[in-house]
Amino acid sequence: MKFLTSIDGYIAKRVTVPLIATLIISAMLLVLDKMLRLFDFVAAEGGPVSIVWRMLANLIPEYLSLGIPIGLLLGILLAFRGLALSSELDVFRAVGLGYGRLLRVPYMFAIGLMLVNLALVGFIQPQARYAYEELGFELRSGALGASIKVGEFTKFGEKMTLRIEESENQGRDLSGIFVHAESKNGTEISVTANKGRFMATDDPDTIILRLTEGVLTHDAPNYESPRVLSFSSHDLPIDLPKIEAFRSRGGKDREYTLPELVRIGSSPDVSQQERNETRSNFHYRMVEVVMMLLMPLLALALAIPPKRSTSALGVFLSIIMIVTYHKINQYGEDIGALGIVDPLIALWGPFMIFAALILWMYYQVAHVPGGQPIGSLERIFAKSGAWLKGLLSFGRKRGHQS
Repeated sequence: MKFLTSIDGYIAKRVTVPLIATLIISAMLLVLDKMLRLFDFVAAEGGPVSIVWRMLANLIPEYLSLGIPIGLLLGILLAFRGLALSSELDVFRAVGLGYGRLLRVPYMFAIGLMLVNLALVGFIQPQARYAYEELGFELRSGALGASIKVGEFTKFGEKMTLRIEESENQGRDLSGIFVHAESKNGTEISVTANKGRFMATDDPDTIILRLTEGVLTHDAPNYESPRVLSFSSHDLPIDLPKIEAFRSRGGKDREYTLPELVRIGSSPDVSQQERNETRSNFHYRMVEVVMMLLMPLLALALAIPPKRSTSALGVFLSIIMIVTYHKINQYGEDIGALGIVDPLIALWGPFMIFAALILWMYYQVAHVPGGQPIGSLERIFAKSGAWLKGLLSFGRKRGHQS
């Protein structure tokens, strides 16, 4: 028993390192790609840089739900590939440890990570996605204190226009200011000033623009000519525009939790289209989570190369298979939402096909003497590599002769 326990600890150590590394790398790649686009979006809207980090934080659950299956698959695959290449796997088999016994620890990882992924896609991700959409709405509407764009005319409501030539100290110090405001009785005020600064007031709907070293032009219907006033300091109150409240959570299917999807999908009060959409989204999330139970079998089947071979074809195929399965599920969700195919068939049908393929591959490796499910592909790639190597060698010889 002590020997078996030490084997479990050894396998757990071999699985943990590549699993965590793959999960971190995959999540960071997704975050970096999105971060660049968010910086462009926030800069275009004139918002504070800090909003980028808040939006990225709300995307982390979504990226983890994508990275966890990849990390689990590659972590187990790379661990067993290392055992196979070092002949340790043959030693384990020789002392009576079958593949089923060696997969005990990988299945502990799979079940634990599956429960984590279920919590992410079922409960945490919908809330985080809604918070992300809310931040985007507030940024576009100016509720986050978006700065005035330098060199452009900015509207405050229908009666006030503001233009700033330069902005320094993160928008605190303004220069080259022009303001034009109209009132309901036809009075117009135009102000130019060298310097200015926004000041808060007790009224959250009003701010003060404190101007220095400027000229104010005041015109009204009963004036024979506009009045001009030079000033050293002048406070101009600005009424902030009313900001529309953001919609309630649930505007999109991915903002619903799993219990909410079940309730909506079974409710007789919703339309057939909405029922199809919610059912498709529910089954899409479930097949993505349940497939993780088959990841250890797929990883083992692809981890063991043919004898006297060190090819990494299994690693390449594992990535291709998991990405392909994910894309097929997305397509199944789309056609299920449109009502073309019942969501149950559109999403669980591909799952059954992939499950049958994975079980066959595992059976070939574990129970068929000399069985190798990707052996034919290995030979094709080996011949292709030899042919390509010969072609390159021939090209170099011709180059030397010429």
